[in-house]
Amino acid sequence: QVQVVESGGGLVQPGRSLRLSCAASGSIFSINAMGWYRQVPGSERELVARIDDRGYRSYGDPVRVRFTISRDNDKNTVYLQMMRLKPEDTAVYYCNVNYLANAGGTSLDAWGQGTLVTVSS
Repeated sequence: QVQVVESGGGLVQPGRSLRLSCAASGSIFSINAMGWYRQVPGSERELVARIDDRGYRSYGDPVRVRFTISRDNDKNTVYLQMMRLKPEDTAVYYCNVNYLANAGGTSLDAWGQGTLVTVSS
């Protein structure tokens, strides 16, 4: 069993900041990467940010300058610091965990249930 829990979503005014958290727990041997994705109703889920086990970060183009992802490996937790939020950032944000359940196993993906971020004045 692997649990992925997001927190930190809410209503925020344009130009303000918000910080999301994601904690993974359960039968995890090692984590390859953790990341944030977002989805608006009627649209496909898109990459926001990801950080792998080496600390390498990648970002989707719309948030490349404004968002920062960080990690706490001891807690299996990642954070998404969102700056200068725009109305178009409004979406459900999902946390993804790519991991190994055991040594030599195949990589697996686990998803959180999502946290809603609404950017509106």
